[in-house]
Amino acid sequence: MSKAKTISLTVGAFVAGALISLHIPALADKEAKTGLPIEDLRTFAEVYGAIKQGYVEPVEDKKMIANAISGMLSNLDPHSAYLDADAFKDLQVGTQGEFGGLGIEVGMEDGLVKVVSPIEDTPAYRAGIKSGDLIFKLDDTPVKGLTLSDAVKKMRGKPKTSLKLSILRKGEAKPLEITLVREVIKVQSVKSKLVEPGYGWVRITQFQENTVAELAKHVAGLYKDGNKLQGLVLDLRNDPGGLLNGAIGVSAAFLPPDVKVVSTDGRTEDAKQEFKARPQDYLRGSKEDPLKTMPVDAKKVPMVVLVNGGSASASEIVAGALQDHKRAVIVGTQTFGKGSVQSVLPLPGNTAIKLTTARYYTPDGRSIQAKGITPDILVEESANGGGGMRVREADLDRHLSNDRDQEAPKPDAGKPQAKAKPGKNDKADDEEDLPQRLEYASKGDYQFQQALNLLKGLRIMQNKSKE
Repeated sequence: MSKAKTISLTVGAFVAGALISLHIPALADKEAKTGLPIEDLRTFAEVYGAIKQGYVEPVEDKKMIANAISGMLSNLDPHSAYLDADAFKDLQVGTQGEFGGLGIEVGMEDGLVKVVSPIEDTPAYRAGIKSGDLIFKLDDTPVKGLTLSDAVKKMRGKPKTSLKLSILRKGEAKPLEITLVREVIKVQSVKSKLVEPGYGWVRITQFQENTVAELAKHVAGLYKDGNKLQGLVLDLRNDPGGLLNGAIGVSAAFLPPDVKVVSTDGRTEDAKQEFKARPQDYLRGSKEDPLKTMPVDAKKVPMVVLVNGGSASASEIVAGALQDHKRAVIVGTQTFGKGSVQSVLPLPGNTAIKLTTARYYTPDGRSIQAKGITPDILVEESANGGGGMRVREADLDRHLSNDRDQEAPKPDAGKPQAKAKPGKNDKADDEEDLPQRLEYASKGDYQFQQALNLLKGLRIMQNKSKE
């Protein structure tokens, strides 16, 4: 499987990067200053001059400088990047859950744009775009020869404008042509429903500025009219992450006050931090704590957290915190393993750099980087296994190493883990896997049904222990 570097077409650099509240480090003011490599910079200047004087076509100084900065950052790790004015704007707007685009996460494989995942309730999702689709043409422009950044720029555009995607899909004899209409995408951060009496489901699609407040409202709604939950499923599948304070707040909603949620460690002092389940660590500009409206019983209700290979960054922080504090049972498949911190440094001209400055650690000190969170109970996406091959952090070129734990093994390495036994609502082994486009928390959602069965089993065991 070829290495893939993932980028979000909808949120730009925001997706899959749990930022410390757009933390701006004073990099230029550090006391410990290093000397400049004069000889190497002289070589750089000579190359710059050679291009300026002899390249077949004139090149603007601004473009050359931007390309040089971009090259320095992109060769560090998959998440450090130069943000031009458009990308920086996407980053800032994306944290509010509203942005323009197609609603599709993409990467690069063998020179083609590969669909990592369509986002729910977006043009790509509604048109039936699937994970694993290979895009080989954008309108009349072949993708071969384009960089991922170039392809993304061509896929962006004004709302209500259309774009034709030519797609190769496994199992299809002929290429598919699908036309999407760009729109302003509003991602609903939190969803919920009472799946049956006594059992609730809460899904977080992305961690945004309003996620903690929305979570409090949704959980309170599950308890309205005197309802008392006997079990709660927190669904973090295919949640690529987002803001760190959102992850801390979601963890705090279900943990005792002031316990450790996550810590970070890097080379600078401001990269060495510890975050706890307390308002000052998850509130951003708001004086009112939205978690005060949460029902008290939500701190004690039996919980299952659903994760998969698309659960990254902030999602992994929440799963790791609830797992280490033994607050919830983690069910699903190995998470993505995006355990690094990106800090944003604004530059002149409304541009910025996104620089990896630290690693994340769970309350017990486990590193998430290139390993992810291992579920307490492995449950594949269908009774037959399903899910296919997913790209994870450890598959990315130049990924940051895990400094404390062994990195996640490749899918074909080691012994396969035992799967949960099918229940009465599950498909037989000879039936087809679930479709890529899944209705979450439905009867056809195999992982969710297993989580629900587990909650019911825990309830029975609790009742027996009281007898």
